Amino acid sequence: MHTPSSVAVCLWYDTDAEAAARFYTSLIPHSHITSVTPVMVTFTLDGVPFQALNGGPHFTHSEAASIVVSTQDQAETDRLWAALIADGGSEGQCGWLKDRFGVSWQIVPRVLPELLGAEDQAAVARTFTAMLQMTRLDIAALERAFRAE
Repeated sequence: MHTPSSVAVCLWYDTDAEAAARFYTSLIPHSHITSVTPVMVTFTLDGVPFQALNGGPHFTHSEAASIVVSTQDQAETDRLWAALIADGGSEGQCGWLKDRFGVSWQIVPRVLPELLGAEDQAAVARTFTAMLQMTRLDIAALERAFRAE
């Protein structure tokens, strides 16, 4: 029997908690909003519990915390990247971005940790160097760097 987690991530917004939660749950499969009140929205992203708090302008988001999404392929990587930087979001380096609400995300193809965890340290170094040159991660380019092509 599965019981709800007693742990959740709480994201602080000025007034956009519901809009952010609706946006995020529209992008990530197996996600939904659980409850909405004027102050708090609870939701899950692929089963991970989140809370979005309308707390006022006192605090803002920073890169010190980010939501990491492991993507299956380039199409999913590109879809999420484009949606999250649209309407005021911004690109960062190495798969990082900020959405229009100021929340930091890492959009990471599932193959990247495999490439960076390989035993061939020269291949790992080439892959890492290629990644450092990218904003949105390009799987084919990372794989070419790994193979020294």
